[in-house]
Amino acid sequence: MKVGRVIGSVVSTINHEFFDGERLLIVRLVDQGRDTASYVICTDVVGAGADETVLILDEGTSARQIHGVDTGPIRSVVVGIVDDIHEQAHTP
Repeated sequence: MKVGRVIGSVVSTINHEFFDGERLLIVRLVDQGRDTASYVICTDVVGAGADETVLILDEGTSARQIHGVDTGPIRSVVVGIVDDIHEQAHTP
């Protein structure tokens, strides 16, 4: 799983039928509390909004299981909204 921040949405008039009725979000990945240059496009199953920190399931088979299908052009799904992140210092 990955952590990211919702930075926008995708709207398309022509798409694969799998995405009919699905909400697509653009999510910038976060590493150690900071935005990275990387992003993913995710379906949204939790109702996340703009600028929210979210938990992303970024693996095709698991993403299809969330949607209850065996096949489909899906890789990433927003599966949670993060309230807070606490990092502990690592000591060797």
